Amino acid sequence: MKRTHFFQVLVLGLTVLAASIPARAHEFWFEPIMQPLKVGATADLSLQVGEFFEGVLVGFSAAQTASLKHIGPSGATTTTTTTTRDLTGLVPAQPVANFKLPLSTPGTHLIAFDSQPSEIELPAGQFHAYLHDEGLDFIKARREAAGTAEKPGRERYRRNVKTLLAVGNAAGQAVPVAGDKIYTTRVGQRLELIPLNDPLRLAAGGALGLQLLFEGKPLEGALVKAWHKQSSQTLIIRAITTAKGEVKFNLPYSGAWMVSVVHMVPAVGAKNIDWDSLWANLSFVMPERPQRR
Repeated sequence: MKRTHFFQVLVLGLTVLAASIPARAHEFWFEPIMQPLKVGATADLSLQVGEFFEGVLVGFSAAQTASLKHIGPSGATTTTTTTTRDLTGLVPAQPVANFKLPLSTPGTHLIAFDSQPSEIELPAGQFHAYLHDEGLDFIKARREAAGTAEKPGRERYRRNVKTLLAVGNAAGQAVPVAGDKIYTTRVGQRLELIPLNDPLRLAAGGALGLQLLFEGKPLEGALVKAWHKQSSQTLIIRAITTAKGEVKFNLPYSGAWMVSVVHMVPAVGAKNIDWDSLWANLSFVMPERPQRR
């Protein structure tokens, strides 16, 4: 396959890929990056879509990117002040497989991506199965109450995804940075997952707390899933958010994890669209031997 043809395939982006895989295979995430990276290294950010934590490369293109932000340390190694870079304008019009991000400061780095909206229509049975899998049975109940349960599900969806990574010194060793809580940063995504403790400092078996916000407020009753690949098997841990929008997961293994959740609301002022869905995701790598930073 010629390189130009490969990029033409990538430009189809989120819409075609989501439509070409089963309706219940909608997870979308930043590929977790092994760490700590060396200061001065360049992170190759990649986006994946798939099921059971096995994805297909999506790529980056301006047409599919609503927002791309980088939140990182300002450069001090004794205390942390943060800087936020809006990278949206740097996403090329012609799609690329990876977005290259230079990392010049040690500490925690947070990358956040929001997609442009895409639309999909599913047969009623397929739509209801997907609703059930994502803890959205209340949408099916609304369709039944409205007498539209036998009609196709017409949906507009957006992705709100994040990834966390650690940058060490020139040798790749963790650097102590007092007050490094960049992982708690709210970036303003419409549906946003925020860790309550640092995933990059957990040890296997440790507990990770998260809060889910919808339009800046805690979202109760949402089904949140934590995903991990271990010995060719996919582990999925499920939890329901409390009134404070919080969940807690005991993560038994080190390595790459992602956390996902879906929320859906009636579409307002949209022609031929009944529902708006938001897909939030957080990915990270829990180290084999957590180091104090």
